This record gives sequence, structure tokens and C-alpha cells, in this order.
Amino acid sequence: MKKQYDIIGNRKKYFIFSAAVIVFILLFSLIFGVKMDIQFKGGAVLTYGYEGELDLATVQKDVQGLLGSDVTLQTGTSLATSAQTLTISLPGTQTVETETVESLTQALTENYAAQNFRQLSLNNVDPIIGKEFFAKSIVAVVAASLLILVYIAIRFRKIGGWPAGCMAVAALVHDLIIVYGVFVVFRIPLNGNFIAALLMILGYSINDTVVIYDRVRENRKLHGNAMDFETLLNTSIDQSLRRSINTTISTLLALGTVGIVALAFGLDTIVTFAFPLMVGMVSGVYSTVCIAGPLWAEWEARKKKPSGAKK
Repeated sequence: MKKQYDIIGNRKKYFIFSAAVIVFILLFSLIFGVKMDIQFKGGAVLTYGYEGELDLATVQKDVQGLLGSDVTLQTGTSLATSAQTLTISLPGTQTVETETVESLTQALTENYAAQNFRQLSLNNVDPIIGKEFFAKSIVAVVAASLLILVYIAIRFRKIGGWPAGCMAVAALVHDLIIVYGVFVVFRIPLNGNFIAALLMILGYSINDTVVIYDRVRENRKLHGNAMDFETLLNTSIDQSLRRSINTTISTLLALGTVGIVALAFGLDTIVTFAFPLMVGMVSGVYSTVCIAGPLWAEWEARKKKPSGAKK
């Protein structure tokens, strides 16, 4: 007989572990701060095309001499032309004037003649616009979470409704904080990749949760009230566990391959998207199995407990 894992019975262990990780992420954010990309806090982005090999450390010293110490450099490859690119970011309220760009272009051309530097683009982002874009992105994530709550509540109204939806969204919030933590702890600036990763994790994680909730509904029809709610949840999670793990492994293999190839070719923007997404997917299957269902069970247990009963 197949051994059944007592996920629901051990729920407090999972709650404590998740709470500890979330507290760590929040404390890390407060102590070390959060890096924001130009998209969200304003600044300037200069992109150059070049050829051959590039000593990034040496170039950075030259660029910092002209633009200041806050400047960051990132190499990559243009998806449109497959040309090698150097992206120079100057965050904050600073903008780059035409004269400064000309001086920088001349310096790069003279000091690195073999690389054949050429300016591709210049984008100045106003700090106010950046903050508005960040606020709108967060609103999009919150709106998506609320729509998911309504969807779950309606779809599973016969077995739980709003409590089921609230616990599913609580698990999603757990995943979003984990993805946020990856960006913060590994000092990856929050940018468009951050918002894209959050929205993808919302869809991926809720899909696993819906699979388990569907199994709960099927088992309720099959067993009726002969099975108590905790046993019903535990059985449903156990029946869906292998599928959830196998699906996640398959997705991780694909994402990992993309990440390795991107790392090999110096595509930093893809790496900083794939890695947090991979961690988020692991968190997604964990929260689906160990947070959403167990939270639902805890809610039902507390609801049925007499008001005067001791904990």
C-alpha cells in the first residue's frame, strides 16, 4: 500500500518555516535596502554596440570617470541584430546630456578602437514616471490576485468558496514574497523582469492549487461526509503530489537550460529573469502543497472549535 504523507498534520512546521523565511526577507530588505532599476526610479540608459572581446572592469573605470561612480555596466546581445552590446545605466535623478554622450562615445572609440564602439540608443527616464510605472505594475499584480480570489471562490463555492479562495491567494502572496526575496538577497535590481516574474508565478502557482482543489471536490463527491475535512484534504494533496512535482521538474529543466545558455552568452537580462522564476516555481509547488491546503484545514478547524475551547 502506498504510504500517505501527513501534510495536514504537520502544517504548523510548514507555517513556521515559511514565516521564518518571510521575516528574513523583510529584515534583509530593511537592513540592506532594495535595488531599483532605472525603469522604476528614473535615470539614463546608454546602449553601445561593439565587436570582439571586452575588458569590462577597465571600461567601467573609464565610464565612471566621465559619468560618476553610480554608473553600472552590463554586456549582452541584441535580439534584433545579434550584435554584442554594452548597456550603461545611470540611475537616479541624473540625465545624460548630448555633449556628455559625445564625449563618452569619443573616449570609447579612441581607447578601444579594436572594439569599434557605436552608440545604439539613449533613454532618459524621469523619476516621477518611473515611480508611476512601478505603482501601476504593483496595481496590476494586486488586481490579478483579486481576480484569482473571485475565480476560486466561485468555482469551488460548493466545497469552500471564499475561504478556499483566500487561502489560495495567501499561498500566492507567499510565492510573490519569495520571488521578491530572490531579487533583494541576490542584489538584482527590481525592473520589468520582476513584475513579469510575479505575474508568471501567479498563473503557475494557482494552476497547481486548482488541481488539488479539483481533487478535493471529486473526493467529496466520492466519499461524502464519511471522510473528515482534514483527511479529505490530506488525501487529495497526496494524490496530486507526484503530478505537481513532475510538472515543476519539467519546467525547471527547460528554464534551467535557457538560463545556462543565457549565462554562457552573457545575456544577463535573461539570467536575472530565469533564476528568480525558477525559485518562484519551487516555491509555487511548496506553497500549493504545504500552505494553501493546510491553511484551509486550519481555518476549518478553528471555525468548528467552540469559542470557549482551549487551543
